[in-house]
Amino acid sequence: MTHVLLTGGAGFIGSHVTAALLAAGHRVRVLDSAHPAAHSGPPPAEVHGVPVLRADVRDREAVAGALRGVDAVIHQAAMVGMGVDLDDLPDYVGCNDLGTAVLLAAMARAGVHRLVLASSMVVYGEGAYACPADGPARPPARAVADLAAGRFEPVCPTCGRDLTPALVDEDAVLDPRSVYAATKLAQEHLSAAWARQTGGSVAALRYHNVYGPGMPRNTPYSGVAAIFRSALEAGVAPRVFEDGGQRRDFVHVSDVAAANLAALDREVPGFRAFNVASGRPATVGRMAAALADTAGGPRPVVTGEFRLGDVRHIVASPARATAELGFTATTDLATGMAEFAHAGLRG
Repeated sequence: MTHVLLTGGAGFIGSHVTAALLAAGHRVRVLDSAHPAAHSGPPPAEVHGVPVLRADVRDREAVAGALRGVDAVIHQAAMVGMGVDLDDLPDYVGCNDLGTAVLLAAMARAGVHRLVLASSMVVYGEGAYACPADGPARPPARAVADLAAGRFEPVCPTCGRDLTPALVDEDAVLDPRSVYAATKLAQEHLSAAWARQTGGSVAALRYHNVYGPGMPRNTPYSGVAAIFRSALEAGVAPRVFEDGGQRRDFVHVSDVAAANLAALDREVPGFRAFNVASGRPATVGRMAAALADTAGGPRPVVTGEFRLGDVRHIVASPARATAELGFTATTDLATGMAEFAHAGLRG
């Protein structure tokens, strides 16, 4: 049995991780700031019977107290999503990066040397691609003019040919293309530096598109699945950006919780990153259609709209997590969406 401090433990993913830890026989201490981006209503007083210590990870005194008697930390607390505009930038950096720095410094002082970090696939930027003529290719950010003209697929930076998407693994070049992505990569760098200086262990779990019961409703910080679900509940057709052909790996939150357990149970040396993905990619258009079919709502509308900072395709190789953590996702998209279509949301 491990005594775990779980930051962000009252949030969407955190509450599922809390339940999984308890079911596995671990002791859990939950710290959560009840940030309005994740909690639109009053924060819960407890999660699955565990009292919630309401505090911000930037509060040095609160974090020091929360670490007393703890063996390991699972760090879920973060501001997520694309946000509204650049006015969000200080909040992202403060919550995600300063918060992580305060936590790591407190862990070093307390002698806690095991960390499971909630990272994200956004650190990659675009996924992996291959050009039929030039081989592996790393396309630059898509030009506004191309997006506005409906040219959504990235092309080879050498010859201009269409690229074929491939699986991205953990050794890929990291190229964050949004404020949120930059802060998640900074969390990884800070954690890696901490591991080197303390001899600590960091498993950075790069979550792909997480969905499932308890997602926050339609806010600027919500995931795309929750945005579509909220539209269907209101009797409105989900609005699919671009042409709906952008590929993602949608991973059920129960699998994400299982990945956290696996990372906790198999301590890794130093810093090690792991994709947390289903290994079964789908287009955003297909996901929206599956959700609409199951919910009995209106068919999705493909709008051609786009957001700067979005990437076209990001599909992961889950091989490292399987080989080194013994983790394999088990929920397929059809089963997960059938449940999610009628599951409760937050807010």
